Amino acid sequence: MKDTLLTARRKKIELLTLLACFVIGNLANLYAIISYKTPFSEMLTSIFYVITFSCVLYVFWTILRILFYGIRNLFLKKRDQACE
Repeated sequence: MKDTLLTARRKKIELLTLLACFVIGNLANLYAIISYKTPFSEMLTSIFYVITFSCVLYVFWTILRILFYGIRNLFLKKRDQACE
């Protein structure tokens, strides 16, 4: 089996991030259930919506991280070139 480029630490961080997105999705669903006074069986019947929301939230968070680290690296390279 081939080794992957992702380390075990990075995989663990990504799984924890996805779990956090799933928890946020469930909390948002719980808030909606309480605020609209619907039965708690909605927690199970709307699980696919929660999973979809979690995936969208994870993708959005990933894009934000890529932009942040890309801009940070861009400024670090400019600063390093100015110091030379």
